[in-house]
Amino acid sequence: MTTPTLTPTPDIRLVALDMAGTTVADGGLVERAFDAAAGELGVEPGTPDHAEKLAHVRATMGESKISVFRHLFGTEALAQRANAAFERAYGELVGSGLIAPVPGAREAVGELTADGRTVVLTTGFARVTQDAILDALGWRGLVPLTLCPADAGGRGRPYPDMVLEAFLRTRAAEDMAQVAVVGDTSYDMLSGVRAGAGLVAGVRTGAHGDEAFRAAGATHVLDSVADLPALLRGAG
Repeated sequence: MTTPTLTPTPDIRLVALDMAGTTVADGGLVERAFDAAAGELGVEPGTPDHAEKLAHVRATMGESKISVFRHLFGTEALAQRANAAFERAYGELVGSGLIAPVPGAREAVGELTADGRTVVLTTGFARVTQDAILDALGWRGLVPLTLCPADAGGRGRPYPDMVLEAFLRTRAAEDMAQVAVVGDTSYDMLSGVRAGAGLVAGVRTGAHGDEAFRAAGATHVLDSVADLPALLRGAG
């Protein structure tokens, strides 16, 4: 159920939707891919070091993965090795058919588009992984633009860069008040707030919950992205 808000829903023309956890259900593949990456760098499962690093991965869901690995491993060379191993492992898992759309997500994108809104899919993964997900789901061409951190100068969430890049590239909105940002993590919320988006909504289908969303500045909390079209139609 949509959480009530005291502010009216703005006239949204551009919608930036996160992928894993928001429109894509990956069943914990991030943690499985992290295990592969950590193992390649000598971090053994069951050790305090592994537990500490895994806790950080969980806490930073939504952040650019290379940024996470820079924090965990300290040097650029090690971070790049870990990131490459992570992307390779995640891609293999995706290719094995272990992802699916969040129920109602594809239909929601269709409804948003039919209502005259432009939809962009964003991710904290590298382009190669994002493309693997799109291919696995048959989502090539579903939206006019997909963005990863490298497409926006290299900075992923919680920076606002991908949201701003979507605004500039699509020219679908006249100002940022007509932009909605939707995701399943506090980092999605922060990126939307920092970009000045008119609507910033957390969805309960992924990594974080209501408390984290509100602390990061969410204007709305939804059970699922499937609830978004109805929320935006209520604006008028």
